Parts: sequence; structure tokens; C-alpha cells
Amino acid sequence: MEQRLNIQEYGQGALKMLYGIGGYLKKSPVENSLLELIYFRVSQMNSCAFCLDMHSKDARANGETEQRLYGLSAWREAPYYTDREKAGLTWAEALTKCEVPDSVYKEVAKQFTEQEMVDLTFAVTNINTWNRINHAFPAVPGSYRVGQFD
Repeated sequence: MEQRLNIQEYGQGALKMLYGIGGYLKKSPVENSLLELIYFRVSQMNSCAFCLDMHSKDARANGETEQRLYGLSAWREAPYYTDREKAGLTWAEALTKCEVPDSVYKEVAKQFTEQEMVDLTFAVTNINTWNRINHAFPAVPGSYRVGQFD
């Protein structure tokens, strides 16, 4: 692959805003374990190797099981995700595909408060943005260390 520009050097102002959203979400009433599942699932959908590496490591460091990470691409069939997690994953997939019918909205609203739905939306749009940045200006998969961007 051809050498590409350093996004950290040229995109500092915009990246600072994205890091800020991440900081905001760490204080969200949406549990961090669910956010990590969402980050991982959206990164699977977008084929972002760096983000898959990062969020699998962060999730495992926070107690997530390998079984749940391995099964995430087939979460609908797996019995070990809660109804709340399934609703969050439904929201994440719908937003990533830009297809959010009323039926999905109603399903998700049964599990989350209005504030949590807003926070979920920012979480999904933020990881989608990071995935796209990593496709345009690839970071090296496997190089992430837990807490590297805290």
C-alpha cells in the first residue's frame, strides 16, 4: 500500500472533536460494555481492521467474553445477549445502513430512554466516522494498546 498522509498531523482539530465525543460517551448512562459491543459490531460491518483490534482489546480488558465477541456477527441467533443489547445492536446496524424504520425506532425506545437513544446515535455515528478515517488513512491493525487513546 502506498504511504498516505498522517491524519494525526493534518487533522488535529477535527480529531480533537471526535475524541471529545468519545469522552462524552464514557460518561453516558449507556453502559460501556454495550458501547464496546456496538463499536465492534459496526467495525465488523465496515471491515475496519484497526477498530476491530482496538475494540476487541478494550472489550476484553473490561471483562467481555471471547464467546460474545466471536458470536457478535450472528447476535440475533445467540442466546447470550440481553434484550437491551439486542436493541442497541439493532439501532447500530440500522443507523450504519442508514435505514431506520419506525418499527426499529419503537423497538429500541422500549429499552432506552430518550437521552440514551441520542447517546447511542452519537456512538454509532462516531465509530462509523472512525472506520472511514481508518480506511482513508490506515492505522496498523494489531498495534493498539488498551487505553492508548484515553
